[in-house]
Amino acid sequence: MRQASSLFRLLGDEARLRLLRVLARDRLNVTELTGVLGIAQSGVSRHLGLLRDAGLVAEERDAGFTYYRLAPALQSEAAAAGNGQGKLWHLLQAEFGAAAAAADPAVRADEARLQEVLRLRKENFEAHRGPDTRDTRQLVPGRSWAAWARALGELLPPLRVADLGCGEGYLTIEAARWAGDVVAVDRSDDVLKRARALARRRRVSNITWKRGELEKLPLADASVDVALLSQALHHAHDPAKALSEAVRVVVPGGRVLVLDLRAHDQAWVRTKLGDRWLGFDDERLTKLMKQAGLEQVSVRVGARHKGDPFTVLIASGRRPATGEASATHGTRKTRSGTGTRP
Repeated sequence: MRQASSLFRLLGDEARLRLLRVLARDRLNVTELTGVLGIAQSGVSRHLGLLRDAGLVAEERDAGFTYYRLAPALQSEAAAAGNGQGKLWHLLQAEFGAAAAAADPAVRADEARLQEVLRLRKENFEAHRGPDTRDTRQLVPGRSWAAWARALGELLPPLRVADLGCGEGYLTIEAARWAGDVVAVDRSDDVLKRARALARRRRVSNITWKRGELEKLPLADASVDVALLSQALHHAHDPAKALSEAVRVVVPGGRVLVLDLRAHDQAWVRTKLGDRWLGFDDERLTKLMKQAGLEQVSVRVGARHKGDPFTVLIASGRRPATGEASATHGTRKTRSGTGTRP
């Protein structure tokens, strides 16, 4: 009775039940579980230790990482035949299924974050190899979306680029590999400080960092060739004004490129990630782009994964050219030195 009492007290905690439900989907490390559950790493580690000591969770090491999964005995054939742990697991599965069917907000939020963690894992070659190395369908040494993006960037002229809402600068630095000059804007001094430090570590020097709001950019009119808003528009106070500002700072004939989420119902992103808008449907984003003064507007799906509530839209548009403005861009620096870009 004492053992049963301890077990049920252990399971009388929502965070530990969420851990078990997520670990039933896939093995995960502490960092990944922290991202999924939105709980401090120390808390995740403490809960995992208690579940491991109770025989509900197993720990394993692979490629220098420590992963956690449901204890094999919990889902074994013996458990399915009806031993004590099997009955417990059947009960938990029924509760998890009922919570999912009822669209429990916590379950939906955990599921959305889990999908994002698994997506990032698949894009990371070092962590891609699973416990079953016989499945080599995706094991292609050298395959890399980052490498593809850099290769495509080499096909572009040395444009002047503005990364609006740059965050910690990862996209900014990638753009700086092929751009002539990049100006990066963010509202947070702390975020810009981290971005500058990252650029120094990467030895990237063709970036100018500026603090400012999307709705009032600290940039001159017609000062860049391309304005990027990557996962930034849903943080804007006024998306229409932010797009108008992006159009203002690009030259006539220049382009505005937006990567953002399609409209979704994951309200937890407001509190966890600070999102002001739950994405944009295709029609609304098209309308916003056109109302900002863009032509040749295109909105299409950039990334979508089965079971993932988030779909990425790619939207682009061109600022109409005027005869005088489009004919003169001035003398600008290129990757290999200085020159004149017609």
